[in-house]
Amino acid sequence: MTTVSDFSPDLASRTTLSRRFYITAWRWHFYAGLYVAPFMIMLAVTGLMMLWTAVLFGRDGEKTYRVEPQPTLVAVSAQAEAAASAVPGQIVQYIAPRDPDQAALFRINQGDASIMVAVDPYRGEVLGHWDRRSGLYDLASDIHGTLLIGDLGDRLIEIAAGFGIVLTITGLYLWWPRDGQGIGAVLFPRLSAKGRQLWKSWHLVLGFYSSVFFVVFLISGLTWAGIWGEKMTQAWSTFPAEKWDNVPLSDMTHASMNHGAVKEVPWTLEQTPMPASGSEAGVTGTPEGQPVTLDALVALARSLGFDQRFQLAFPKSETAVWTISRDTMSNDSANPLDDRTVHVDQYTGRILADAGFDDYGAAGKAMAAGIAFHEGDMGLWNLILVNLVCLSLIFLSVSGFVMWWKRRPKGAGRLVAPTVSEPGPLWKTGALVMLGTALLFPLSGAVLLAVLLLDLLVLRHLTPLKKALS
Repeated sequence: MTTVSDFSPDLASRTTLSRRFYITAWRWHFYAGLYVAPFMIMLAVTGLMMLWTAVLFGRDGEKTYRVEPQPTLVAVSAQAEAAASAVPGQIVQYIAPRDPDQAALFRINQGDASIMVAVDPYRGEVLGHWDRRSGLYDLASDIHGTLLIGDLGDRLIEIAAGFGIVLTITGLYLWWPRDGQGIGAVLFPRLSAKGRQLWKSWHLVLGFYSSVFFVVFLISGLTWAGIWGEKMTQAWSTFPAEKWDNVPLSDMTHASMNHGAVKEVPWTLEQTPMPASGSEAGVTGTPEGQPVTLDALVALARSLGFDQRFQLAFPKSETAVWTISRDTMSNDSANPLDDRTVHVDQYTGRILADAGFDDYGAAGKAMAAGIAFHEGDMGLWNLILVNLVCLSLIFLSVSGFVMWWKRRPKGAGRLVAPTVSEPGPLWKTGALVMLGTALLFPLSGAVLLAVLLLDLLVLRHLTPLKKALS
């Protein structure tokens, strides 16, 4: 749901008990909205920026250049040579074209800089190059994940997401039809209403319809967060490297393949150790007895079923591996069931590890589908739905503020928050709901506890401050 709202039903018809509980829920909704609304607007706006950048230009800029399809392709090794001639450095990644009229991409590192080079796969000609870190997608992603202030921004967003769950729970309770109102009051806006009531009606209807999607977006986004995601959920949902029998493991994890805030690796693999090259382990991959070349790796990928767009990461050290991958999160495909990551020994060409969607645990499968849905990668229907949800969140946040402003007495000099004279018998029910939320999202729970203690021990004893926040 959203922010500071205008809830003014006929409370006189309620019992004192239910009235207190209702106002308590309203108060939670009010204060949670004050914190959450600015973050929801930021997340929705940057999410739309990322979505449309990927649609129009490609997440990696692959749609910037168009080529004329020809009967034959130039060898990928020749394309790589052309890219390296135009931009000297270390080639670390090849991205195959999704469509016949798209360019092939090579990522070349020059020290700390990362350059993307577009090559015509039919003529082997370089079409252009750009700094990968300077793209609009990367900027929006950094703001979306960290507010450009690193871990602090990540923690602030995680707190907002946890409070967003509280906001949704309290919002659904507040808006549930009561006092003789039918379900129609929730399903359809009152177009005949005027002013604040019209804002209220639209806030109610959009909040009701978007609540489920809001929770899905929050949960899938939270799983990337530094505490709830990385330290808790991801930690116990990590793909077990033990599934790769008798394969030497590297000290590096799959997360080392990520590019800043832009994720390259399926969520469930991030904390899994990478296999290491330099043994006779694995199963047959590239033709035995022949050099393990770029062209051989591309041919292996095609033989394994990696059609259209896929990514090939080059070995970065003497013990590193070639990695062939395709996942929805990276915009490689529109079907998370096709997610697959294959590691190949750089010396023997043998396949050391092969992990697909069916190999993930329950949480890994949920995240593969959830992130694909979150990013609008699953087709036109998904693209339209994500746009509607983001626009709804912006409207809900803005409309909540508008309703509060219209309800607020002129010259009040305070927030005009809902007040409860004393807790009623149902306060324990609300406390249990909040406690459950706090246990599920510990960072938000810690902040919630701190706020309650601050209110009990400090704020309510300082009359001017208490009045301003009431």
